[in-house]
Amino acid sequence: MFLTITTTGTPERPATDLGYLLHKHPDKAQAFSTSYGTAHVLYPEAEAQRCTAALLLEVDAVALVRRGKGKGRGGAPDAVLAQYVNDRPYAASSLLAVALSNVFSSAMKGVCNARPELPGQARPLRVEVPALPARGGPDLVRGLFEPLGWAVTAEPVPLDTAFPEWGDSRYVSLVLESDTLTVAEALRHLYVLLPVLDDAKHYWVAPDEVDKLLRVGEGWLPGHPEQRLITSRYLSRRWSLTRQATERLELVRLAETDDSEVEEIDNAVEAETEAEEKPTPLAVQRREAIVTALRQAGAARVLDLGCGQGQLVQALLKDPAFTEIVGVDVSMRALTIASRRLKLDRMGERQASRVQLFQGSLAYTDARLKGYDAAVLSEVIEHLDLPRLPALEYAVFGSARPRTVLVTTPNVEYNVRWESLPAGHVRHGDHRFEWTRAEFRAWAEAVAERHGYAVEFVAVGPDDSEVGPPTQMAVFTMTTPKEAKAA
Repeated sequence: MFLTITTTGTPERPATDLGYLLHKHPDKAQAFSTSYGTAHVLYPEAEAQRCTAALLLEVDAVALVRRGKGKGRGGAPDAVLAQYVNDRPYAASSLLAVALSNVFSSAMKGVCNARPELPGQARPLRVEVPALPARGGPDLVRGLFEPLGWAVTAEPVPLDTAFPEWGDSRYVSLVLESDTLTVAEALRHLYVLLPVLDDAKHYWVAPDEVDKLLRVGEGWLPGHPEQRLITSRYLSRRWSLTRQATERLELVRLAETDDSEVEEIDNAVEAETEAEEKPTPLAVQRREAIVTALRQAGAARVLDLGCGQGQLVQALLKDPAFTEIVGVDVSMRALTIASRRLKLDRMGERQASRVQLFQGSLAYTDARLKGYDAAVLSEVIEHLDLPRLPALEYAVFGSARPRTVLVTTPNVEYNVRWESLPAGHVRHGDHRFEWTRAEFRAWAEAVAERHGYAVEFVAVGPDDSEVGPPTQMAVFTMTTPKEAKAA
């Protein structure tokens, strides 16, 4: 990616003052390491009459994928290839915006200790971005930059100059010119609007992005005619964050109109004296549902199959009704973390006699798993490849045969309610599949019929009227031979 900032000057106000404003000496070529590549700052020209600073961003495609969002095995067939073959190394995007913020952070804030009079001075500026993705075309580019005082030249880049009949690509070659803006204002405009035009961010958008947007957009975003579009795209169309930002921007606009402070406008409701109650995390709700089901089943000796880092084992230890708790996992690292979480090395003798951790694979029968009242597979089956499920089924239901088996798994239909989860993605990068309610019910009922169990289904988490709960739980109960035959 490549971006240049050019200014002109006079003997009294030399163009090389740009070096002071950007905090980068014109006689040096500097390199800055980022989490996804290397940013280079250099000056192709540096004279009193004309000075140009260039930012060249070399993107490491492999590092970008490793730090990106995992798609798991439930994504599109070409998802893996698309992570490596794309326009990220060449076209201006949120990658370039973050590099601007990191490399020119003091300039963006309008700070220059060596020449404190410079940041507030408007100067002739010319910004060039050779390749800029513009979802909305040149008209949107002009609609975003012209209200801020820029003269805009946005030339569409043809798909292929050898085949003009193919038309234009979604990229433009951008030139911005202004005599009325400061360098700090120019950098803040670019920081927000480059990823807005690309309409895609390379990182997960967290709630703190709202504060960042309002801070960088101070003085120009509240009154921008495309404020809603800018806010929505910058926050990756997360409606809750967009609404929050829009409300705060409206307060700023009202305060400016009334020539007062935002705090004076936003005084309709007195501050809460007590902290608002936070929603219970889904993982906690899941553990509570499992513990409740185990109590209802009258289980005393419990297997946690695929115990991971021991959260459920820890919860079961708090209830003396569970006299023996065994955690099993294929990962020794997970078992080590679970041991530390439970403080097994410092646990009293009586308490320690109730718990045991050992390594084992659920793809094989294991005599150690026989004779228990109940077994729990909490968020386990979706981590196995579908062809391996029959092996797990036999190891648990055919060989170990506890009286009660609890199985929880994500409900894929609920994924549309997760604002931060892109369409077509699974919840975790290691999920091999995620089932609908109907698919899970069909699998569970077939397992119950094959092995002499009855099965009931329990919703875990808020039960949405359209897409169901976020987690679905099957409660298997062993039937007597007579009941099994009737089934």
